[in-house]
Amino acid sequence: AGPGSYTVGTMSERFDCHYCRDPLQGKKYVKKEGRHCCVKCFEKFCANTCTECKKPIGADSKELHFKNRYWHDNCFRCFKCYTSLVNEPFMLRENNKVWCSNCTATEDAPRCKGCFKPIIAGDQNVEYKKMVWHKDCFTCSQCKQVIGSGSFFPKGDDFYCVSCHEHKFAKTCAKCKNPITSGGLTYQEQPWHSECFICSNCKKQLGGKRFTAVEDQFYCVECYKECVAKKCAGCKNPITGFGRGTSVVNYEDESWHDYCFKCTKCARGLANKRFVCHNGKIYCAECPKRL
Repeated sequence: AGPGSYTVGTMSERFDCHYCRDPLQGKKYVKKEGRHCCVKCFEKFCANTCTECKKPIGADSKELHFKNRYWHDNCFRCFKCYTSLVNEPFMLRENNKVWCSNCTATEDAPRCKGCFKPIIAGDQNVEYKKMVWHKDCFTCSQCKQVIGSGSFFPKGDDFYCVSCHEHKFAKTCAKCKNPITSGGLTYQEQPWHSECFICSNCKKQLGGKRFTAVEDQFYCVECYKECVAKKCAGCKNPITGFGRGTSVVNYEDESWHDYCFKCTKCARGLANKRFVCHNGKIYCAECPKRL
């Protein structure tokens, strides 16, 4: 802003006011654009109108101007905080209002989604999907504790800290009953931690491996063969149900692989066929007649 372009003085020679023709000798007058006029006519015909108060800027007032706009010096104040802007940095904003640099920065700053107050330079903040919070305003929707720059889980318009998300949304392990926050597996439509789904004997994790379930206990193939599986009365090896001979023949208190259940004399396979037990041995229906 700068001063106006006119001069004020006192006439010592005979001159008349350009507008009202009153003599100006010995009176205060204003000279503007080569014309002399009395103070009254200056304010009526020549004075600029103050952009702020809309009143004429008289000859005795200090005038400031910027981009064809004019102010009384005491009207040239920040629209927001009313601080005088004479000799201070300012910005001309909407409706011809002048703002100081501090209020301009605050007004243009993004607004916190929590408290709706501006986030100014230097404030610690959290940004997520074009939204922004003061760090202390970014809180858990459940426990209301400050999340700040910590880990969180978004759910619609809500945000949860790790602990609240675990208790509210995470699946619960069928064995330890604690939340499953990452990974895990499903068996018979129940969720398990990988570290909880283990062999009951050797404690190795069974995720992605072959195993056998026996009365709510799980066994890897090796432990099932060694500790749980019945031994075939024919070949004496474990009957695991894996691979060749998945069918089992049971008779009295003994079991056989289906391919091991055969006639003691002629070796004919007897699975799903008539057989005879003689002196603790298995025979086809014909062979006992030949003994």
